[in-house]
Amino acid sequence: MSELNDAAYERLEEARIVLETLGMDAERSNERSALVLLALLKLTPFESWTEVANPMLGTRAIMDFIRDEYGKDYAPNSRETVRRFTLHQFVEAQLVVQNPDQPQRPVNSPKWNYQVTAEALDVLRAYDTDRWSSAVDQYLAELPGLKARYAAVREMDRVPLTLPDGSVFTLTPGGQNVLLKAMIEDFCPRFTPGGQVLYIGDAGDKWALFERDSLASLSVKVDQHGKMPDLVLYLPDRNWLVLLEAASSHGPVDSKRQAELAELFAESTAGLVYVSCFPDRAEFRKYVDKIAWESEVWCADHPTHMIHYNGERFLGPYE
Repeated sequence: MSELNDAAYERLEEARIVLETLGMDAERSNERSALVLLALLKLTPFESWTEVANPMLGTRAIMDFIRDEYGKDYAPNSRETVRRFTLHQFVEAQLVVQNPDQPQRPVNSPKWNYQVTAEALDVLRAYDTDRWSSAVDQYLAELPGLKARYAAVREMDRVPLTLPDGSVFTLTPGGQNVLLKAMIEDFCPRFTPGGQVLYIGDAGDKWALFERDSLASLSVKVDQHGKMPDLVLYLPDRNWLVLLEAASSHGPVDSKRQAELAELFAESTAGLVYVSCFPDRAEFRKYVDKIAWESEVWCADHPTHMIHYNGERFLGPYE
C-alpha cells in the first residue's frame, strides 16, 4: 500500500504478524484482514497496542475507520467480501463475537455488529511487550475451551421447533427463522398433515436439513448453487412437493420466483405447490399485487386460513 505513510504501514505489518501468530491462514492475515483487525481495535497508526479497545462495530463503521485512518477506501459492494472472507472466519476462530449486546438480532438488521473478545483483547494489548509470547501461548492453550464456551452460548440462543414427525430440531436465532418455526409448527399440521420435511433453509445455515436421498427418489437433483425455497415438504399420499417461501426478509413467490422454482424442480415426479408465507397481513399487503397466480398465501398471525391465488384449485399442483 504505497499510499500509506510509514506509521500506518508499520501498524499494518504488525497486525499481519499478530494474525499469523494467532494461527490465521494467508487469507485471514492479508492486507484486508489486517486492516479489519485494526478497525475492530480502533487502533490508529499513532497509538500503541496497549491502548487498543473492543467497541461493537458494524461492517460500515469498520470500512469507514479503514478509510479515515489508513487511506484504504473500499467500495460499498466490498462489504460482503469483508463479511464473508474476514469477519466470518474471525468469528469461527473465536477472535470476534457477533452481537454480544443482542445475540438474537435478525441477520438483516442494520445494527448487526462485531466485537473482539475480552480474552483476545487482553492478548493483543500485550503485543510488543515482554509478556507477548507467554500471553499468546496461554491464549492458544485455552482457545479450545473458549470456543466451546462461546459455542454453548450460541446453542442456548437457538430456536427450537418440532418437526411434523415429532422430532426436535433447532434453528439459528434471528432472521426469518421465527417465521420458519411458525411455518413448520402451525402451517404444516393444519394444511399438510402427514407431510415430510425434506429441506429447511436456516437463516444461518442454508442446508440445515437436507434429505438428499428422499428428493432424489422424486427425481429432484438439487443444484447447490440454485436458490432453494425456505421449506420443502412432501405429501406422499398426494405425491405433492410443497415449496414454501418465508417472506419476512426476502420476497414472496412472485412470477419470477415461481419460474425459478419450476426450473429448479423441473424433473420432479411430484406435483409442485407454491406457498408464500408472511409473519402478518400487514407485511402481506406490501406484496399483494406481486404474488404469482396459481400459488397460495399464508399469514402466521391468522394461521387457520389461507389466501388462494390459485384459480380453479385450492392448494394443489397444476399439470
